[in-house]
Amino acid sequence: MQNAVERELEVQLVLSPERSVAVPARLAYFTDDPYAVHITFHIGSESPVHWTFARELLVEGAFRPCGHGDVRIWPTKVEDRGIICVALTSPDGDALLEVPSVAVTAWVERTLRVVPPGTESGLLGLDGALSELLTPLPADDLWLSDPWSQDEQQDGEG
Repeated sequence: MQNAVERELEVQLVLSPERSVAVPARLAYFTDDPYAVHITFHIGSESPVHWTFARELLVEGAFRPCGHGDVRIWPTKVEDRGIICVALTSPDGDALLEVPSVAVTAWVERTLRVVPPGTESGLLGLDGALSELLTPLPADDLWLSDPWSQDEQQDGEG
């Protein structure tokens, strides 16, 4: 059964040090994809912009700078308000977003209650799938036996 933790919020898209625009966004976390967070930005185009990255990146980025490459996150203050900056880079361009820290940390805490850190792999069913893949079948006996052991006995006898 899939559980979802979602939150609508308004983020600021920073256009320059003096100017930013409000962008409606949706944070989403799904238990069938327990390592990832999804952010959808509604920027007034035909289709929204979707980003997916590691939940751990957002958890850590709420407290200290983290991330490399396409997604970088760090906490800061703007006009005495706590915010989380999210820098996104893609072949289509770059974006710097300011997200309200209180809203994001409350949402992240909800995701951590639904799926505590370290329990994500249990939701993926990897242990069962791996066990099934590694369980020998009767036909595998041919492959598991040592074909050279009989040749060595014959060589030693003659």
